[in-house]
Amino acid sequence: QVHIVESGGGLVQAGGSLRLSCAVSGSTGSVNILAWYRQAPGKQRELVASIGAGGSTGHADSVKGRFTISRDNAWPTVYLQMNSLKPEDTAVYYCNAKGISPLGRYDAWGQGIQVTVSS
Repeated sequence: QVHIVESGGGLVQAGGSLRLSCAVSGSTGSVNILAWYRQAPGKQRELVASIGAGGSTGHADSVKGRFTISRDNAWPTVYLQMNSLKPEDTAVYYCNAKGISPLGRYDAWGQGIQVTVSS
């Protein structure tokens, strides 16, 4: 079983910064990709940023230049540095892990963490 723990969310004013952390543990086997998604009220969950085990990254157009995903030396732990936050960034942020364990492929989610940006 794969366990994902997110931390670092909270309330911040527009223009401020937050740093989210995602730690993955358990029967992870080989974690191939870690990603951050978010879901705002009444909207579908969307991909924010992803990072591969080799370090390659991708960011949604809506966050490019403001958010940066990075990995800890102790993979699989990743961070999402969020700068110049806007009220429209308000959402529940979820960490997602995709990999292969002895039991097969998995696609695991954390419980989510609230990020609220006030105007």
